[in-house]
Amino acid sequence: MKAHPTIVALSSGAGRAGVAVVRVSGNRVRFVVETIAGSMPEARKATYRPLRDRDGAIIDHGLVLFFPAPASFTGEDVAEFHIHGSRAVLARLLSVLMAMPGLRLAEAGEFTRRAFEAGKLDLAAVEGLADLIDSETEWQRRQALRQMEGALGQAAGEWRRALIKAMMLLEAEIDFSDEGDVGGPLIAEAVAGAQGVLESLQVALGGFAAGERVREGFVVVLAGPPNAGKSRLLNALARRDVAIVSPIPGTTRDAIEVRLDLGGIPVVLVDTAGLRESSDEIEAEGVRRARQKAAHADLVLRLRPPDSEPERIDAGTTEIAVATKLDLGGSACPGEVGVSAVTGAGLSELVELIASRLGKLGQAEPALVTRERQRVAVADAATAIERAALLPQEQPELIAEELRLAVRALERLIGKVDVEDVLDSLFSGFCIGK
Repeated sequence: MKAHPTIVALSSGAGRAGVAVVRVSGNRVRFVVETIAGSMPEARKATYRPLRDRDGAIIDHGLVLFFPAPASFTGEDVAEFHIHGSRAVLARLLSVLMAMPGLRLAEAGEFTRRAFEAGKLDLAAVEGLADLIDSETEWQRRQALRQMEGALGQAAGEWRRALIKAMMLLEAEIDFSDEGDVGGPLIAEAVAGAQGVLESLQVALGGFAAGERVREGFVVVLAGPPNAGKSRLLNALARRDVAIVSPIPGTTRDAIEVRLDLGGIPVVLVDTAGLRESSDEIEAEGVRRARQKAAHADLVLRLRPPDSEPERIDAGTTEIAVATKLDLGGSACPGEVGVSAVTGAGLSELVELIASRLGKLGQAEPALVTRERQRVAVADAATAIERAALLPQEQPELIAEELRLAVRALERLIGKVDVEDVLDSLFSGFCIGK
């Protein structure tokens, strides 16, 4: 790996805290540790030391850890200083470190980028790490952890090896078909091997929609006539005042979104304008947007106030019928969930039903393909194999070329080729100390 300048960053959360972690990576780590902590600690063993500046004055007492290259996160020498999370202590330590020659502050995601360049993580695992840092619910944590542990990279490696084996069979058929020790229907065997890869790719693509939903959140839309209690129910489920609540019909003009964790499932709950005909251009546009949101939602909560007739909703649809304002004397009809956003009645039952419905949209195992970039690469590989399968077996050169394109798509997937345009955007999304 090419030589890098030594970088420094706060790796824990910014601001006042019990403990702060400052991370250093690069070829001057040993010099830094010896200067600050007096001597090198035993590798991978937390050692309590006074940390001093160049004049010998104590900055703080803390733990020092040293991870020698190449067995570290970045593949370089790495040190961590675990200090008290005082802003003054942190500022002084960083000031002392920045005064040392050959050190600079890390850029966003630079530690992880060095891990990628050192081969510690493939690109899919890096994306999994980014998703794990951003995860807010149990489903998101499980899916991101699987990605970070290399599930997609391992699968891509298996697909790639199988395709390379098929290409070798084709090469043998092309170059050595007249040799006595090269026999059997090699082209048919190669195509069959590629077909097996294609089936696996199609399974992975089939889980993309669910995987993307887990990353982004399942969209649940509150729909119904004006004054049906949509905004109040949104606030009750969010447990904070997100939307303005008013007895005046048409108060909500535009969609209001809030992210929630419902039973470990990530949900984007959307409050929309009341559904009615209106001569007001702004309200009419809000109604149009509300209908559009409902049409593309994973689940719609169809709210009915006490003075309205119930709508017929077939069982098993993507809608749940909700009777609101039980505190005002309303009641639920058969097939409806009755709630009161004021008293809290029926809210737990509604949340359980939402989680149950959305849970059926997910998968028993976290999805392999969770990002659009990944979907495109896997789809390109699958398309190339499909083209290869349509070619006559009398053209092994063309079949081999299509399989080569499939292999290249899988190499893009894990970051071996043609991903420079992706890297800057991806790593810039990390925090400075990661």
